[in-house]
Amino acid sequence: MGIVTSATEQPDTPAASRSAAAPRLIATDLDGTLLHDDKTVSDRTVAALAAAEAAGIEVFFVTGRPARWMDVVSEHVHGHGLAICANGAAVVDLHDGGRFVEVRPLAREDALAIVHAVRAVAPGASFAVEHTSGFHYEPEYPPFFLDPGAVIAPAEELLAEDSGDSAPILKLLAHHSGLGPDEFLTLARKAGGTHGEFTRSSPTALLEISAAGVSKASTLARCCALRGISPEEVVAFGDMPNDLEMLGWAGTAYAMANAHPEVLAVTAHHTAANTEDGVALVIEQLLHARGAA
Repeated sequence: MGIVTSATEQPDTPAASRSAAAPRLIATDLDGTLLHDDKTVSDRTVAALAAAEAAGIEVFFVTGRPARWMDVVSEHVHGHGLAICANGAAVVDLHDGGRFVEVRPLAREDALAIVHAVRAVAPGASFAVEHTSGFHYEPEYPPFFLDPGAVIAPAEELLAEDSGDSAPILKLLAHHSGLGPDEFLTLARKAGGTHGEFTRSSPTALLEISAAGVSKASTLARCCALRGISPEEVVAFGDMPNDLEMLGWAGTAYAMANAHPEVLAVTAHHTAANTEDGVALVIEQLLHARGAA
């Protein structure tokens, strides 16, 4: 990771000046990072994002959310309008109603192999399938929201070739009501890790599983390469295990004060909590340092 200042330092300190190494792209997670706990974007953050874009710094929202849940930030996208969703499984154009620009799907056979492997080591696990077309889940899976288009059936039926939904699979989700989140992640990853990428972003034992090699970091790297942007020119923000690879890839990385202990432990630079506009605070410092350079 690049060496940058803590967001608690004043913008005119020498350390803060070193952090202004001409960043060209800001990559930020949403839930627990950019968004307040009520899922809103503060006026301060809206202003900071706009100021970054006006200064020529691209902003990418990089989230585990599916494209259909991006309405919380779609009006705050400037410039290119692209966002990385579903932990890197999709790049969408928020200026065009969430149109899929790129999809990195999870193969049905891999998803089914993961279901069988996880059931074997964690009986009681339940599953859901996130397609580009919508969301389907098992009867035991906790419905976090009401989706009138959802099909409710065993995972084996949801993943069958004749399931009725032939759209690409963005990710498989696995839930367990009797295991701790990190315990479940460790068990499931060991059992099924050869078939996909396992991570988590929820405070509950809810795992998110993408195709092998697909993560926020790998898709962000692809997007940056297309723009001729190096990792050293990227500033990233995150708070949960699904942000770890992205934070490790970016030249400058910040963990939120409210981040998961593992994220705080391995990320050298911390900023204020999401409820205190920690992302905006760092952007303001970067722009201040750039103007003073």
